Amino acid sequence: MRFAEITLFALPFVVFVAWRLLAPSAGPPKVLVIAVTVTVVAMAGLLLGLWYEEAEPPGTGYEPARLEGGRILPSQIVPIAPAPAPTTGPAQK
Repeated sequence: MRFAEITLFALPFVVFVAWRLLAPSAGPPKVLVIAVTVTVVAMAGLLLGLWYEEAEPPGTGYEPARLEGGRILPSQIVPIAPAPAPTTGPAQK
């Protein structure tokens, strides 16, 4: 098990050293730079979109779709009843 972990950790470093030894003066391919840039911009856009997405308010829960009486009832957001306060000690009259 340790060998697999060490190998997975060292693999990026080994690939980088091999790349630098085989192509010492050449930089990364232009296609790779463009692909990484597009990927990073897309990920940043998705994160910003998720950041501003409307969420349901606290105290609500998701009720999944269900089959009732041969009909499919759609999913919905329902309020959750607050849990009763725990009693600690003898009951008071």
